[in-house]
Parts: sequence; structure tokens; C-alpha cells
Amino acid sequence: MAESIATRAAYGEFLVEEGARNKNLVVMDADLSGSTKTNGFAKACPERFFNMGIAEQNLMGAAAGLALSGKTVCASTFAMFASGRAFEIIRNSIGYTGANVKVCATHAGITVGEDGASHQTFEDIALMRTIPGMTVVNPSDAASTKILMRQVVEMEGPCYVRLGRASVPVFYDDYANITLGKGNVLRQGKDITVIATGIMVSSAMMAASQLAEEGIDVRVIDMHTIKPIDEEIIIEAANETGKIVTAEEHSVIGGLGSAVAEVVTRNCPVKIAMVGQHDTYGESGKPDELREKYGMTAADIVNAVRGLY
Repeated sequence: MAESIATRAAYGEFLVEEGARNKNLVVMDADLSGSTKTNGFAKACPERFFNMGIAEQNLMGAAAGLALSGKTVCASTFAMFASGRAFEIIRNSIGYTGANVKVCATHAGITVGEDGASHQTFEDIALMRTIPGMTVVNPSDAASTKILMRQVVEMEGPCYVRLGRASVPVFYDDYANITLGKGNVLRQGKDITVIATGIMVSSAMMAASQLAEEGIDVRVIDMHTIKPIDEEIIIEAANETGKIVTAEEHSVIGGLGSAVAEVVTRNCPVKIAMVGQHDTYGESGKPDELREKYGMTAADIVNAVRGLY
């Protein structure tokens, strides 16, 4: 059984490690440091940590100011409040100015669980990818979170990083070849491609193993960077396998499914099915039960693949 760690926990560990190395790094939070896991950095580097209180718009505005003064800033709160409440500040103060702010938002998607519909955001990727110049990253496990965060901090300019509350299986190793802006082929296949992001990547691998027993050879791609999306790997998969299923813990409107469809329709039209949140709100419940109810499990990927035959 693979070890399970929440991507938010890996983010917190990364901050402590990076803080010791990078004296230019500043971390900010909106009174949720215990949940976003920025509290470790706060203890290790108190002079470079700022709790802005429950004032997400002010958090993002202050982050922009520090970044434009030469700092590298990681600004954290729940994804609902980062992408929703503070959208206009992120757009105008961070995106428009090209500020070197990394909006590292935790508690995204249905696996927020018991916090319910008010906290379960399925719109954040869609919102952030519309901002010009904004890089959008959605790691699939703890190891890839750390690898991608290193690259996010080293790059210049604004970035949105989507992180989760619940523990998820770790399937990458600490030295995996993962590059910002490039998808990773985790499993080769010739019959159909599943392009997944975030916590749905491990589910895609499970689905591929099940489908192999039925004689369906599935290619699996981890699309950890939603913007800029790796068009080359998508076009190659479409040409070679002829069918694509996308899988995301996000609305199928404006998220990974939409991004893949935009590439495919321009270059090599093929059949596409989308696994994700289908234009509904969530509700309070256990994460695994909610994933099952709202159709974001390995079984749903299997059914989507079968539906294209």
C-alpha cells in the first residue's frame, strides 16, 4: 500500500526547507496557518511570516507589494477564498503587474469533505487560468508537490498552486523527472488516453490497471500544469490513441477538460469524455463518499473509457 500524505502537508514541509535556503522567501497567510501548513515556516522563520488575518483581499494586495519590492512571496489560504473572494486583487494587483506571488491555495475540491459546499471550490482552476500570464499548477501527490514547488519558487511571475486537504497516495519518488509546463506519461497505452490532474492521477492509474484486464490498453498522463498546458503531449496522445478521457477534482467547465478540449479541437479532433464535477455544488460528507456520489473515482474513469467504445 502506497504511503498517503496530503499535498498541503508536503507544501508545509517544502516551505520550511526552502525558507532555510532562500532568505528572500516570504510566506503570508489569512489566519489559517494550521490548516494550510504554513505554521512550520512561521516557527522556523518568524521574521518572514505574516498572518494577515481573515482578510484575503488584503493578503493578496500586501503580497503583491512585497513581491514588487523584490521578495518571492507564497500567499496561502483556502482555495475558495483565494480564487473567489480575492479574485479581483489577484487579477489586478498580482496578474496585471506580473508580481512574483505564488498563490498556494489549499482545501480545493470535493475532498474538503465535511466543510461542505461553501468551502468546496470547483471553479478555481477555471478562474485562475483566465488571468493573463498566470501559471496554474495542480500537483498529484506529496513528492510532486515538493518538486513542482521548487520550480514555482524559482520561476519569475505569478503562479496559482492548487493543494488538497485529504491524504492521497504517493506514487512519485523524490527525484522524479517532473518539469513545470510538461505533462508526464505515467503509463504507455495505444487504445485510449486518460489525462488526469491532481488527486485524480492515482485514480487514473487504478482505472488503467482494471481496464488492462479487459484488454483495453490505456495511456495515462499526469497534467500537473494546467497553464501553460503541454499541447505537444495532448496532440501526440490524440493522434496515437484516438480517444481521450480527462479526470479532475474540479468542474468540467473551464478546468482540465476544457483546456484539453481547446487543444484537441484546434489540432486533432477526437472523441473526449470528461470526469469531474458536472455543474453542481457539493455537500458535507466524507471525502471518499463525496467522490463516489459526484463521480470522481477510478470506477467513473473506467465507465467513461467504456463509454467511448
